[in-house]
Amino acid sequence: MEKFKLIDKKIGRTELMMSSISLGCVTFGREIDEETSWKILDYAMENGIKLYDTAELYGGGNAKENRKKWFGIDDTREVTTEMYSSEKILSRWMKDRGCRDEMIICTKVSGGNNHPENIHRKVTASLERLGVDSVEIYMLHNFDENVPISETLEALNELVEAGKVKTIGCSNFTAEMLKESLEVSEKKGWVRFEITEPPYSLGDRRYEEELLPLCLKEEISTIPYSPLAAGFLAGKYSPNKEKLPKGTRFAISPGHADIYFNDHNFKMLDQLRKKAEEMEVPMVQLAMAWVMTNPCVTSTLIGARKIEHIDNAINALEMGLDADLREEMSNWGTDK
Repeated sequence: MEKFKLIDKKIGRTELMMSSISLGCVTFGREIDEETSWKILDYAMENGIKLYDTAELYGGGNAKENRKKWFGIDDTREVTTEMYSSEKILSRWMKDRGCRDEMIICTKVSGGNNHPENIHRKVTASLERLGVDSVEIYMLHNFDENVPISETLEALNELVEAGKVKTIGCSNFTAEMLKESLEVSEKKGWVRFEITEPPYSLGDRRYEEELLPLCLKEEISTIPYSPLAAGFLAGKYSPNKEKLPKGTRFAISPGHADIYFNDHNFKMLDQLRKKAEEMEVPMVQLAMAWVMTNPCVTSTLIGARKIEHIDNAINALEMGLDADLREEMSNWGTDK
């Protein structure tokens, strides 16, 4: 049987291309060690994945300290050296494999400090950790209400003009935040956001009604993260937050439970389990197929701790969903 091929899609209005599945590198140096990270990267590249998403926040060491400082996330794993940051793991793999030209790299300034001086300082540090002169995409990890978006966008525009960044994006922006940003960029004649990363899954649909349609209208690529609700949709959690399985993302970052643990989601999870059993497919495959078949979604960003996690995503994309099943799934957990 011929191997399923990922579709390449344009990033916004640019000439850059990414695959219909993208790899998030958040697990590197945190849930998995460097050797395992390299195996996952090799497999992703072999299967046609082009975009690799990282951030100064991801990994161990300095990233661990930043997560605690900025978001109050205190990892249970003891990682003490910044050599296990996600960006550095990616850098060493790229250098060893000689595959830089085959990749789209996205990294981010983190922690809610979008002041121009911080952005310039942070992009320099990220480029050093990655061992590259430029990245294809540089993102704001979050909106910063303490810094005028015009000042932030001017700094990002300067990075593009300097050749350090090819295009810019944003993560965790609402439709209102994105609209404001686009208006400023157009008025000033600056580069605009061409790509955005919202969380999106059956367990978290807060950006579905406004942000996703806006991105489709404005030709902004949408690559949702957490299509499995940080693993919640794998069905391994009970409503008891005190009994989180060790080593899981919820155990490492317990704050995820506050997002996904509610009556609606556990009711929806039961329906997902029943339908998956009926169709004889894994729950995670069915849940990802629901995300991938939203016409507003350009590429789906997956995290992986095992090679099988990439296979699940590829199988979900290949399987797809018909319109009736997708509508049925969209009503799970409701009275409809």
